[in-house]
Amino acid sequence: MIAHLQRASHTAGLLEYLYGPGERGNHTNPRLIAGDGHGAPIEMLAQTDASAYLAHALDAPVERLGARAPERPVWVCSVRSDPRHPDLTDSQWAWVARRVVAATGIAREGDPDACRWIAVRNQARQVHVVATLAREDGSLHNAYRDAFRLQTECHRIAAELGHLPPAPRPTPRAQETHVPAPYITISAEPSGSISAKGASDALSATLLKHAGFRQIEDWYGRRHRLATTTPQAERVAIASHAAEMLRAARYSVDLDPDLDTSRWTTPANPLGLYTASAEVLRLTDQIRAAENGVGLAQAIDHLLHPEHGVLERLREALETAGEQITDLDDEAYALADRFGFAAEFVSAAQSELVGAGRELHHVNDSRQDHAGAQTQSPAPPDARSAALATSPAADRAKASSALGTPSPEVGTAVGAPQVASPRTR
Repeated sequence: MIAHLQRASHTAGLLEYLYGPGERGNHTNPRLIAGDGHGAPIEMLAQTDASAYLAHALDAPVERLGARAPERPVWVCSVRSDPRHPDLTDSQWAWVARRVVAATGIAREGDPDACRWIAVRNQARQVHVVATLAREDGSLHNAYRDAFRLQTECHRIAAELGHLPPAPRPTPRAQETHVPAPYITISAEPSGSISAKGASDALSATLLKHAGFRQIEDWYGRRHRLATTTPQAERVAIASHAAEMLRAARYSVDLDPDLDTSRWTTPANPLGLYTASAEVLRLTDQIRAAENGVGLAQAIDHLLHPEHGVLERLREALETAGEQITDLDDEAYALADRFGFAAEFVSAAQSELVGAGRELHHVNDSRQDHAGAQTQSPAPPDARSAALATSPAADRAKASSALGTPSPEVGTAVGAPQVASPRTR
């Protein structure tokens, strides 16, 4: 179960959208399934101006604030269920809505001054909870931690509904020592020279010298630099080549973007300005080149790192895009909502893969155990060997080879090499 929070300026415009056909005509049978108007009969939906009446009932505490009212007083929460499970009934979605407003503090159970809210359903597997931030006592709801509380509560609801897979039992394994990849930074210094700093082992020194760097050893320690007189194109080529060799040797390299030839639009870099995609493609190549679980875990860590991983950066970008859409046009509810849901899906993917980095270290354990079992038991003969063993032609071939004469059946079975015909275009 995934939820997404937004803020809006006008309750009437939002309800008009929720009770309307939707931007893509996907709203069907809009209906109110739950709510609390603190005495206002919000369930009176038989009127022709139901959405306008609801907006007035919800906005009453905001209107009493006058000039103290916030610029965006409307709190909007969209909740979606897992499409792999049956949809919830209206009564179940009403229960979900009450859990959401209680967990975030919008309307805790027994709070006489809680915010007014309603829950509207207009399509399958989704409910929209609309509330105003003004409380009945004239104070404002503090929405600072709402997103965190909301996701935590949605996780609890999904677990209670049986929508989450059971947590895997921890498997005891022998203690392992994980050695992090050595880190090297290649950047331009204020003097104009290019320096490589970080790891000081013999392998990195050999690779840097092979690329064209000059090694310097003084009381600062071992360093590698390019002279300031090196032409710019040559400096970029040397730095990029050194970074490629170091990464191939499993070093973590931070290369200055101005020294990275892969960011240039060249035949070798057809993505041009899409440098982020090029980095992900390079990461994909590193994952594909992993030879064991440890190498695979080191490469995938760039995807799953909770602070600097690709998934976290993607989630932030999608979330920011939704917020920017709302800042530029607070009436574009559906479009901002789609970006917000996409960000939450990425967040769900991150939650699904928590702890996967540790498990990746053991992905080839079963293969090694299987290989050890094969060395202990003789392998069964394959089908081709069995067929040749019982083939009369094979028997005649053995007899003819013993006499030193070729067998006609064998000669015809092998056949002459065929020349590939030219392709027709």
